[in-house]
Amino acid sequence: MFTPQDTILAFGDSITYGYGVHTSQSYPSVLASLLNRKVINAGVNGDTSEDGLSRLPNLLQDTSIKLILLCFGGNDILQQKSLSSLKANLKTMIQIAKEQNIHILLISVPNFSAFGLSPLALYKDIAREENIPLLNDTLTDILSNPNYKIDQIHPNASGYKIMSEKIYEKLEETTFE
Repeated sequence: MFTPQDTILAFGDSITYGYGVHTSQSYPSVLASLLNRKVINAGVNGDTSEDGLSRLPNLLQDTSIKLILLCFGGNDILQQKSLSSLKANLKTMIQIAKEQNIHILLISVPNFSAFGLSPLALYKDIAREENIPLLNDTLTDILSNPNYKIDQIHPNASGYKIMSEKIYEKLEETTFE
């Protein structure tokens, strides 16, 4: 897939950061161990997709980054921001990465409603429109199970471990073009 010197950027909000667990239990840290390669944790608690869009160009000054694990949307949903803005921000981030020949794995976040959790269709739309791989149901499945979360919107250490394993599996089965 990539050379051992290539870096992966885990880019997102508190889910990426590893809110509620020790740094070593965040999904980027566990994934780095599984892959035996450098994974930068660029998750910031409370970030929206707009915040991510403003942070991304500076992060991509690191030319060793060859793959971004893109996971934004939870705070946009919780703050009731426009889903069309979320989609536009994600697509712009993807375009910025593509312009630098960086691959992307999009990770969907669930929509939180009175009826439970479900993946937002916009992630499938973006993945199809941008021709990038999507990890769609993982966070929905984790956050739907009380055994894998510390609160309504964050996984616990077991949940982050499952997320790492699912990302690892997706990366192993994906051919990046």
